[in-house]
Amino acid sequence: MARTGLKPVSTELASPPWPSYPCLTVKTRLSSKGQLVLPKVLRERHGWKEGTEVEVEEVEGGVLLHFAPPTPSASLDDLLGCTGYRGPRRSLRDMQEAIVRGARAGRP
Repeated sequence: MARTGLKPVSTELASPPWPSYPCLTVKTRLSSKGQLVLPKVLRERHGWKEGTEVEVEEVEGGVLLHFAPPTPSASLDDLLGCTGYRGPRRSLRDMQEAIVRGARAGRP
């Protein structure tokens, strides 16, 4: 048999990157408002809190729920820093007047 230089493929599965838990199957009911209650044990295991965003994907045979990772918190300084403006402070009136001037200058 000729050697191809290929290494044999391992049939072992890699360990998942999350802690090992016994699989959990539960029934829940859809409310009249279309809401589902996820069991507390699942919410705690995955760190899902009130307001966690969920993407619902329809797939053949059912639906998949994709939970968005939590967004990192940002300080007020972080948010203001992204504006890029380093000049003197401007009042709302100054900004409105500049918008009007810009709109008038853009007319043909």
